[in-house]
Amino acid sequence: MMINDYFRSHRNLVAIAVITVAVLVSALLWMAASILRPLPPTAVTMVTGPEGSAYHAFGKRYREILAREGIELRLLPTAGAVENLAMLQDPQSNVKIGFLQGGITSAKESPDLVSLGAVFYEPLWFFYRDQFRGKNIQVLRGRKISIGPEGGGTRALTLKLLEQNGINERFADLLSLTPQASGEKLVRGEIDAAFMLTSWDDPVVQRLLHEERIELASFPRTDAYLALYPYLNKVVLPNGVVDLRRNRPPADVLLFAPKASIAVRKDLHPAIQYLLLVAAERVHSRPEIFQKAGTFPSAEAIDLPLSDEARQFYRSGRPFLQRHLPFWMAVLLDRLLVLLIPVIGVAYPLLHYLPAVYNWEMQRRIYRLYGALRSLEQELTIRDEERDVNALRVRLDRLEEKADRLRVTAFYVNMLYTLKEHIDLVRTKLSRNTKPIP
Repeated sequence: MMINDYFRSHRNLVAIAVITVAVLVSALLWMAASILRPLPPTAVTMVTGPEGSAYHAFGKRYREILAREGIELRLLPTAGAVENLAMLQDPQSNVKIGFLQGGITSAKESPDLVSLGAVFYEPLWFFYRDQFRGKNIQVLRGRKISIGPEGGGTRALTLKLLEQNGINERFADLLSLTPQASGEKLVRGEIDAAFMLTSWDDPVVQRLLHEERIELASFPRTDAYLALYPYLNKVVLPNGVVDLRRNRPPADVLLFAPKASIAVRKDLHPAIQYLLLVAAERVHSRPEIFQKAGTFPSAEAIDLPLSDEARQFYRSGRPFLQRHLPFWMAVLLDRLLVLLIPVIGVAYPLLHYLPAVYNWEMQRRIYRLYGALRSLEQELTIRDEERDVNALRVRLDRLEEKADRLRVTAFYVNMLYTLKEHIDLVRTKLSRNTKPIP
């Protein structure tokens, strides 16, 4: 009842308060929407590697996972990790995501990039024709050796390792071939050896491991290389793991293996980053020949710092809303909650103090009439000949009319009745102590 009385009594006050709150809330919503990140894009571009490469194969699996959440992942084939890095560094390329090989950049060189963590090993395979089996590497002097295409990670790492051994382009005919082309030419005898940086389950690697005329080299002094290049890892291909019946390889093979990571531009929407991390977990967490289950993805900042979203993901997993709601619903609700925080922060105090403002306004109106009554009463002390009694009566009547028209809630009725009693007291005093002027 009091609430109804309040609204009926002071519609104007309520209207002003509501309009004020609405204007402030609208302004805050507009400011928040302008400052906060927009909704995630429905399509993003990812650089992978050559068609048929492990990078590209993994990219296809990521694309399938993101498509289930309504996000189109556009795959852009490249020569490899070096070209991926160049496109990620170029803000005009519209590329937001890419696989990078460990050791090819740094936070200083790529300040606009962050990492989502390491996702798999990339062993460096060195295949050669069996006619060179047991021979020193010097036997390959002047031979045709594939070291990977320009812009690929294989070429960058191979040249670096060869340089440590005093081998340069004058040593042999170093060819810029893709892993697929290298494998074909090596099997046909058109080249003598090939380096390739790719995963164990790459079809080219599997084919060459099973070829009778092709051998896999074991890298000696691996610990020395790991000390020189901390981003490298040592992995072992066990004796007989390719073919137990034929005992291939005939001995353990030591390989170098940088880790591949997912790099993204810093402005990639957080929700997309979480989707990529979920995809990485689904694609790379299973056991492989060089890793146990759950080894990848891992929170390793090899070259680039982890993004805030990646650190949060590895610490506590996917955000609560994304775990329990469909992707787009979770994103919308999350954004709505973020927008409501400043609104509630301002609206709540306003609504909280509205009753206090109302109380002040009610008391002010009653006390204002008391002030007029007090002034009128003081005029009764003036000498009779100087008093205009009729004018005092008219003013008192008007004061009483204002009190009658004053609408208050039940809480202030006692104050209003007290005011009217005081008006009657002053009227009585005026009638007793004065005579009307004819």
